Amino acid sequence: MSWTWRFETAAGEPADPGDLGGADFSAQGDAESWLGETWRQLADQGVGQVYLLEDGREVYGPMSLAAQE
Repeated sequence: MSWTWRFETAAGEPADPGDLGGADFSAQGDAESWLGETWRQLADQGVGQVYLLEDGREVYGPMSLAAQE
């Protein structure tokens, strides 16, 4: 199995995560841990929301990357 993220702007348009994106993960937990470590940098790149995909199938999302005050 391959776990990946799809990146979008807050408006739902495709977003470019730059050097941070494009990683494939062998486990869901690894993908989620990576997102937990990089979400602020992704948001700085213009990513507003993400979807988790397993072998190309949407598992969940959209999940906002907006900081909660």
